[in-house]
Amino acid sequence: MDSGNVLLASGSMGGGGGGAQLKNPTLICVPIMADTVDEMLVKVGQAKSASADLVEIRLDYLRSFVDPRGDLAALVNGSSLPTLFTYRPRWEGGQYEGDESKRLDALKLAMDLGADYIDVELQVAGDFIGSLHGSRPSKCKVIVSSHNYECTPSVEDLGDLVARIQATGADIVKIATTALDITDVARMFQIMVHSQVPFIGLVMGERGLISRVLCAKFGGYLTFGILESGVVSAPGQPLVKDLLDLYNFRQISADTKVFGIIGRPVGHSKSPVLYNEAFKSAGFNGVYVHLLVDDLARFLQTYSSPDFAGFSCTIPHKEDAVKCCDEVDPVAKSIGAVNCIVRRESDGKLFGFNTDYVGAISAIEEGLQASGNGSSSLSGSPLAGKLFVVIGAGGAGKALAYGAKEKGAKVVIANRTYDRAKELADTIGGEAISLADLENFHPETGMILANTTSIGMHPKVEETPVPKHALKHYALVFDAVYTPKITRLLKEAEESGAATVSGLEMFIGQAYDQFERFTGLPAPKELFRKTMSKY
Repeated sequence: MDSGNVLLASGSMGGGGGGAQLKNPTLICVPIMADTVDEMLVKVGQAKSASADLVEIRLDYLRSFVDPRGDLAALVNGSSLPTLFTYRPRWEGGQYEGDESKRLDALKLAMDLGADYIDVELQVAGDFIGSLHGSRPSKCKVIVSSHNYECTPSVEDLGDLVARIQATGADIVKIATTALDITDVARMFQIMVHSQVPFIGLVMGERGLISRVLCAKFGGYLTFGILESGVVSAPGQPLVKDLLDLYNFRQISADTKVFGIIGRPVGHSKSPVLYNEAFKSAGFNGVYVHLLVDDLARFLQTYSSPDFAGFSCTIPHKEDAVKCCDEVDPVAKSIGAVNCIVRRESDGKLFGFNTDYVGAISAIEEGLQASGNGSSSLSGSPLAGKLFVVIGAGGAGKALAYGAKEKGAKVVIANRTYDRAKELADTIGGEAISLADLENFHPETGMILANTTSIGMHPKVEETPVPKHALKHYALVFDAVYTPKITRLLKEAEESGAATVSGLEMFIGQAYDQFERFTGLPAPKELFRKTMSKY
């Protein structure tokens, strides 16, 4: 397996990286796609307002391009940002289907009229650059690009590709590949960090997102950011606004520590919003990213350097994380689930913790007390003696079952697969039922219900694990799902007279401990609540 392990010490930038510094030199480029020159120029203005560094004018998107000299002059002279001209043919993933000589002549004309960059494909770059006879304008840099829409080649093949591109006389090397697995991106980082020439290396698709953010750490020449969601020139391009405001892109340097939320799915997670805002507020040099991971062990093995300093784990990786850590906190071991992994810098060992149970149980206790159901007990917890029904026997289910049992509750596990429910119930000393039986399960009133599955999570917001009529037997209903904040389960529970606790409360509670483990700094609790109040 060629996973291209990223074994990069902090600050180990190659010639293309510029070394450790407060502000990285990586540019943000906005692809401009529109039917007319006038529409393109409007979008250029929007890109400037969004704080982009340059624009990529995609000539292949123009509906009419019968006057190349006039149109190109208007675009060069009318642009308020440096311009990169691309005229991408169908055979390289673009829109152009016409005569090749006309396409290349248009790129030469763009150079002559004052373009800052042009992009030409490797397949034709040697002949194209040769035809310039060394007389190209000194201002204009030639990017020679190669796109692979199938996969990401091996490190050796990528290295050979760089050499072939350099041999054409390129000023800047650009390689875009496709991520079949998030570990594919590691190979691109490995090439990028050792590149001795200006290098653009991007890995397309959701699994390749980190290539577009962390290229600022590993020395990439530029990244692409879009103006509006869905309007992309390649799969996986983030919004300019997210690059700047969510990921604090301008502050990422060679020394920036990488953290992230590991999950599948993961794009819905608000963790990057929370942690990046807190990192910025605390002056901590870290960035927190979405990590769409299919195989946790492979991911951790590939990104094994101190640069990748800590991770949050969500569905479906919390149980696997126990096996992947070098050491596991006794509580996490008892629960059988890890939702926080920290890499020790001195030896690279991975330590696993569980912060879910504290966040969730505290939120539920507070919800009970606020609703008047928190009568004091010998244990001091309003959960003592109550019947606590947990839906789900995965990582979060284990955490809540363990936490409730510790507080003196009588725990019942309901799961689609009864055997898994029974296994967890036997482990913590509780009862098990199948999820189908939960509808008619009400041995007493005033029970507590906690959904720890993804049922009802965006985009399947119409789903609920329990029919409404069964909710009247509960004093409080908790839902670990927090996108949307008010799930169908919580809405129907409230209508049935139960107190409700959103997954957002658990999310904020478990994040306090994770932040402190990641940074060694006290958690900015007020900032966490303020940040998440927007959602």
